[in-house]
Amino acid sequence: MSVNYIKNGILALALLLSLAFTEAHKFYVSVTNVNYSQKDDALQITSRIFIDDLENVLEERYDVNPELATKKEAEWADEYIEKYMKTKFSLQLDEETIPFEFLGKRYDNDVVICYLEVPRVNLSTRRSITVQNEVLTDLFEEQQNIVHIKIAGKKKSFVLIKENNKGMLNL
Repeated sequence: MSVNYIKNGILALALLLSLAFTEAHKFYVSVTNVNYSQKDDALQITSRIFIDDLENVLEERYDVNPELATKKEAEWADEYIEKYMKTKFSLQLDEETIPFEFLGKRYDNDVVICYLEVPRVNLSTRRSITVQNEVLTDLFEEQQNIVHIKIAGKKKSFVLIKENNKGMLNL
């Protein structure tokens, strides 16, 4: 046996053992952007959520299998996504909760992008906006929801978790 053969064998064995004792870690994160469109006088919101995580929470919460991003996707999938988003995501203007419209979704690789909008916000009379984001925190303890707010030249970003799920921007 050659020395190289033995070295390669030991290296392969060491690599195999190190992989066997390494725990794979998955990141649980969503990214939401809240922007004000002066032209439309509307808050336009996009929320990026991993497809498999959203599908898991819909299955767990509503006992449905939407088969998101597949040819077998259920016709009612959007209804359940909207229902979930309305229970886990909210906006307040000057401490008044304001409803949003679920405009739809699209897929981008392994992410679903949800489009939400709050029309007619009359921003000139508002003093603050608060975002509460509990998306996926009911299923994943490690879930982090990153929120970026950009309104009237002001920007603020938050990392929201289960124990701290609100962020506020003074206008």
